[in-house]
Amino acid sequence: MMNEKISVTTAIRALRAHQVSYTEHLYHYEEKGGTAVSARELGVPEHRLIKTLIMENEKKQALVVLMHGDCEVSTKNLARIVGCKAINPCVPEVANKHSGFVVGGTSPFGTKKKMPVYMQESIAALDKIYINGGRRGFLVGMSPADCIAVLQPQLVDVAIHN
Repeated sequence: MMNEKISVTTAIRALRAHQVSYTEHLYHYEEKGGTAVSARELGVPEHRLIKTLIMENEKKQALVVLMHGDCEVSTKNLARIVGCKAINPCVPEVANKHSGFVVGGTSPFGTKKKMPVYMQESIAALDKIYINGGRRGFLVGMSPADCIAVLQPQLVDVAIHN
């Protein structure tokens, strides 16, 4: 844990507005380190780290996908479930524009643009998850139930286990 004051991000404002109980976790962010780095820094299994991915369909309509840190998203299965032709990850500049966050610090809470949220259903079975708090090197720990209550995601099974 770094001795640094945590700034109040739009994600934290959203969690406070919903009166969500959460813990704050700062760590040393490494470019392209992903959830493996944050899991190592926090000393928790990577499966409990939840990636916030900004994706878009063939009409360039944005959506949020929440996935275990140690899994990938089957965009083909997600497209089938959502009822569109294709879903692909947004390039970082587009993702930043949709979310209002910088890639690597993207949180599903307090996004700039309202987007549908799809959550890997097995996340709901965990007792605690760690998800981005709105900036690089900052995660919040919370119950999946609170995450679901705030985001109202559609639960889907689109994980590719690594």
